[in-house]
Amino acid sequence: MGMRFRDRAEAGQRLAQGLPQFRERPDTVVLGLARGGVPIAAAAAAELYLPFGAVLVRKLGIPGRDETAFGALAWRQGDVVRIVNRQLKSLLLARGMAESSLDAVEAAERAELSRRAAGYPGINHHLRGKSVILVDDGLATGATMRAAVESVRAAGASTVVAAVPVASLEASTSLSWVCDAVFSLHIPGKFHAVGAFYRHFEQLTDEDVMELLKSAEGHS
Repeated sequence: MGMRFRDRAEAGQRLAQGLPQFRERPDTVVLGLARGGVPIAAAAAAELYLPFGAVLVRKLGIPGRDETAFGALAWRQGDVVRIVNRQLKSLLLARGMAESSLDAVEAAERAELSRRAAGYPGINHHLRGKSVILVDDGLATGATMRAAVESVRAAGASTVVAAVPVASLEASTSLSWVCDAVFSLHIPGKFHAVGAFYRHFEQLTDEDVMELLKSAEGHS
């Protein structure tokens, strides 16, 4: 299977070791894609002596095949950035999937974004003119990272870097068109689920993530 990470914290530490040029760099912030990217962002930011926070994102999963995204949403100070794979959506509709089913997925994910936005700290960094390192636990399709990139660009970020422990070649290539740089420790020849590259890959709760973000606010 190739490279494995013990857990998200170790992955974040190793990710930081691959980004020494950002250590203590002024006007730079590390933002983790919530939920899974937040522990990695926290560990990487600690190694790099940078502030960190979160971007709220939700994948728009195909009904019955939730792990495959037809798009993604990202929250930014009350606005929602929406990314849709139009080619895939058209294919789904042509194969008989009801558009109402896709609309229902989006409505549910928008509601979840709003719920998290009401309680999560560390999601309202001022990004105008700053360099932003966007961190997730891995990139399969890259849909949620693409939405996060668009959201921080809209907030005025001057430089956007996507940084992950593991990525599919397809996701890494597609993101290179919208980021200033894409950095991945591992791009395997065969990519399955992100969790397959971690020995411990627990589901994170709101409480897990909020505790990390509250700690970050306390040290900012």
